[in-house]
Amino acid sequence: MALKRGNAELSTALLGSVLTRIKTYLYPEKQALSMAADIFRRFTDTVIGIDLGTTNSCVAILGDAGPQIIENQYGKRTTPSVVAFSGKEVLVGEAAKQQELIAPSSAVSSSKRLIGKKADDPETLAHMKSVGYQVVSHTNGDAWVQVGGKTYSPQQIGAEILRTLKEAAEKYLGEKVRKAVITVPAYFTDTQRTATKNAGEIAGLKVLRVLNEPTAAALSYGIDTTKNGLVAVYDLGGGTFDVSILEIKDGVFEVRATNGNSYLGGDDFDSVIVKMLTDRLFKATGYAALPNPLAMQRLRNAAEKAKCTLSSQDTASVSIPYLADTKSGPIHLETVLTRAEMEEAFAPLIQKTLGPCKIAMADALVKKGEIDHVVIVGGMTRVPSIRKAVEQVFGRPPILGVNPDEAIAAGAAIQAGILSGSMKEMLLIDVAPLSLGIETLGGVFSKVVEKNTSIPAKRTQTFTTSEDGQTSVTIRIYEGERPLVAHNKYLGEVILGPIPPTPKGSPKIEVTFEADANGIYTVTAHDKTTNTIKHLKIEPSGGLTPEEIERMIKDAETHKISDEQEKRLIEEKQKAKEYLNEHQEIRHKLENTLTPPTKTELNELAARLNLLISDATTTQEKVAEATSALRKRAGRAWTHK
Repeated sequence: MALKRGNAELSTALLGSVLTRIKTYLYPEKQALSMAADIFRRFTDTVIGIDLGTTNSCVAILGDAGPQIIENQYGKRTTPSVVAFSGKEVLVGEAAKQQELIAPSSAVSSSKRLIGKKADDPETLAHMKSVGYQVVSHTNGDAWVQVGGKTYSPQQIGAEILRTLKEAAEKYLGEKVRKAVITVPAYFTDTQRTATKNAGEIAGLKVLRVLNEPTAAALSYGIDTTKNGLVAVYDLGGGTFDVSILEIKDGVFEVRATNGNSYLGGDDFDSVIVKMLTDRLFKATGYAALPNPLAMQRLRNAAEKAKCTLSSQDTASVSIPYLADTKSGPIHLETVLTRAEMEEAFAPLIQKTLGPCKIAMADALVKKGEIDHVVIVGGMTRVPSIRKAVEQVFGRPPILGVNPDEAIAAGAAIQAGILSGSMKEMLLIDVAPLSLGIETLGGVFSKVVEKNTSIPAKRTQTFTTSEDGQTSVTIRIYEGERPLVAHNKYLGEVILGPIPPTPKGSPKIEVTFEADANGIYTVTAHDKTTNTIKHLKIEPSGGLTPEEIERMIKDAETHKISDEQEKRLIEEKQKAKEYLNEHQEIRHKLENTLTPPTKTELNELAARLNLLISDATTTQEKVAEATSALRKRAGRAWTHK
């Protein structure tokens, strides 16, 4: 017999042993049992797996029967990655997406495309044109968002989504959740990985592992440990594209190569359809929708729906009444899109995904047709022309039995199980997605860790000075594949000194790069002559400072009680609104049977409830009392008492 808690199994023998030791100190039976359970709780925290996506996010745990997706408060298995602000109220998921439709500037979507990015990055500038909210430059040059006069880091937005998923898991498990595995695109940089960990910390989670999304999908596919062979994972999500080649053998998952594009995804495909719609709108009415954020948001929503429809049907009707109001009258859009038109428009973007696939195969020393299994994940892989392209590039049709929206979260839950020790029959060996190295004479990029090196990893190279009499050496660290540092991403620097002035080429300086399992690096510089050693944990150039992270965590804790109160008030008001609608429908049917005094009473009670619903300073208790009063009086009225 075993005591089960979440996905951890604790033997009754072990529990009994702890219990006996506690009882030895003469604690009462009930108190001793409680103390024993508390000790176990500390060592058996459930670790959740989270897919923090650009468009949608998902949370899972590893149960007795395998990964289990946890539904959100609306009973949905995925949650839109949208956060909206309405006064003091913070909305996440479905509610935020609805808010986005009526007030685009108050809702932040696709924030994953900004995490770890600078405000002046070409990709950030392109992103600004496709969203209704404002993107601004923080004091360190990072891209932040501005809503309602307040600025938020992408990490804070991500933390709101993570916190919502964490709360869903806590409600399902009936216990606090403190640890998680969070997935990121395989082609995320060191900066973006660190920023994702920061988002987890702000949400109150200890992030045990930052896991590459294609690797997570492969874990989900190969969980039964019988699917040996070479696996290609093609992951085209809402904002990013990744491809990984793995070898699975007897439960060991070894990533051979990875490639991708961290700024290519469903948002870009949606933009193609939006352009088709705006072109047709202008041709039919002469109206240019681009300057109108609300019209553009409605067009983007219509484009997304049309894309989904055309993935399974040949045509899709687009009807957007009252898209805008002009001096000439209201503007409506009525048109029909065909799958053939969509696929023709998508072709250049699909082609952009095939180059990384070919590079990944070459890096893995694999030829077309040698892949045993092709796994496709991400909502975009439902598009038929994408599936055809995947089959052509790998020489094998993709497996359609993997849920493209849930596989990554399921894989994260499996990795959580591996880390917590409840999944012992699987081992994961991942790789560094990009090369890391230092700047040498002439701005040359000298690689120390090559891309696709298995991690954790440690690599050392020896360098020397380039000028006579140098008393210090500045070692600048970069990430990328280009031969010159000017074309790669600067990560940070180590200043080694003082060192004795000697002729150039005399000092021997060892530079060691050490990568942890998350793909986050520590650099050590060692002057062999003086035995001087300097360490640097690579932090983002920019990014959140430790003080900012601490402040955001404290803010989240400080506001936790008030946030919960606001949440309960919102839910109570929503129940009241629903009851009022129900009340009005019944009253309409029974109006002729009610006496004038009864009508007056009901009117007064309904008016009071409506007033409380619109009152921002009221409390949950007052709304509940007013709803109850109206419900009781109406109940008597309907039965003529």
